[in-house]
Amino acid sequence: MTIQKNKAVTIRYTLTDEAGGIIESSEGQEPMTYLHGSGNVIPGLEASLEGKSAGESVKVTLPPEDAYGEWDKAQVLDIPKGQFSGVDEVKAGMEFSVHSSGGEQIVVVSKVEGETVTMDANHPLAGKTLNFDVTVVDVRDATNDEIDHGHAHGAGGAH
Repeated sequence: MTIQKNKAVTIRYTLTDEAGGIIESSEGQEPMTYLHGSGNVIPGLEASLEGKSAGESVKVTLPPEDAYGEWDKAQVLDIPKGQFSGVDEVKAGMEFSVHSSGGEQIVVVSKVEGETVTMDANHPLAGKTLNFDVTVVDVRDATNDEIDHGHAHGAGGAH
C-alpha cells in the first residue's frame, strides 16, 4: 500500500537543522502516525512521502517555504506589560496562548524592556531550512472517524 490522501501513515523520523543538530526525533519513542493529505505534517514533508510504502526511507531538505514559512516581522508585536494581569514577572522565553481570528496560537516573549513586552508569534522553526530523515513504518486505510476528524488516531485507528 502506498502513501496517498486519506491513508494513516506511521513514521519514525529525525529532524535536524542546517548544521546537523537534532531538533526533534522519534528515537526512543513511539513512531508518529498522521492522516496523509490533511495538513497534519508540513507541506514539503508530506509531498516527499507521497507514493512511498512501508519500509522505505526518505531524506529531504526543506527550505522555509516548504516547512514552517519565512520569519515574518509582522508577527512580532510590542505589548504594554500591564496587559499581563495575573503574571508575577514577564520574562523572555515565556510562552502564552492567545486567541486570534485564526484560532489559538502560541506566542513567545522575545524581550522585555521597561514597560514594553515584545511578543513573537512566528513558529520557532520559521525561516529555517530543515532536514528530515524519515522511515515509513506502516501505511493503512484511515477509518471513517479519522477522515471525519481530520487526523489519525494511532497505529491501529483506535481513538
